[in-house]
Amino acid sequence: MLELPRELVLPEGLVPPVPPDPPATPKDAATVVLARDTADGIEVFLQRRVAAMAFAGGMTVFPGGGVDQRDADTSVAWHGPSPDWWAAQFDCTPAMARALVCAAVRETFEESGVLLAGPDPSTVVASSSRYAAARQDLVDRRVSLAQFLAEAGLVLRADLLRPWAVWVTPLEEIRRYDAKFFFAAMPDGQLADDSTSEAEHAHWQRPIEAIEDWKRGECGLLPPTWMTLAELAEHPTVASAMAAPRSYEKIMPKVIREDSTLRVVLPGSPLYDSAAAHLDARPGDTLEGR
Repeated sequence: MLELPRELVLPEGLVPPVPPDPPATPKDAATVVLARDTADGIEVFLQRRVAAMAFAGGMTVFPGGGVDQRDADTSVAWHGPSPDWWAAQFDCTPAMARALVCAAVRETFEESGVLLAGPDPSTVVASSSRYAAARQDLVDRRVSLAQFLAEAGLVLRADLLRPWAVWVTPLEEIRRYDAKFFFAAMPDGQLADDSTSEAEHAHWQRPIEAIEDWKRGECGLLPPTWMTLAELAEHPTVASAMAAPRSYEKIMPKVIREDSTLRVVLPGSPLYDSAAAHLDARPGDTLEGR
């Protein structure tokens, strides 16, 4: 694993002066890294979250969000690796795996307008604009993903996603997530937009350029975003990134307070084991009954 740069610190106020005891239970979440090939290399779709957001306000992130209980609906028309396969990758139950994949597809559609579904198992919608009303219904929780896909006659394309990583928010933070990161190629013909109330700006950018922006202080990056960008910067094409071997062991950073600075360390760092001891994380798998 790459090392986080020493300059990567957390925003002031993200961690309380006294860590919660007991730690908050992480909520299950899905994050999707949308990528496309260009003449200059891979570009990824990034959003700058609205500053007033309770979690990661003002930070530059990938689309994603929490799992909805309805994401586990088994009636979803599904094509691609089975929930059992996804469960093996993410070390969870098939019910949770199904919910995570559905959450990934739903959140991507809600936050970027990109729809990883098609009229049949071999196609993807050429444009998602005709589903604009349904997109808003999903955002407002008036319909579930299963309802939307059934009414539109669409099949969820789980084969367009691949697992990328698992990040768990540090124990020291108040809001915590057990976030599964997915990687997906941008479907031909579709457009990603910024029509979401959660982001003030969205754009495509080469990973190395996003990191350079961060170095200049032009954007804020959380550890999982920085690491994913750095990893993708090593790949010349989307296909190369898709084919790269990955480990899906949970990564849970620790926060070290140095005066007023909140520094982040990862497992494997000499500082990680010397950080203050904490209780073991207990990811919130409500769909798994644990």
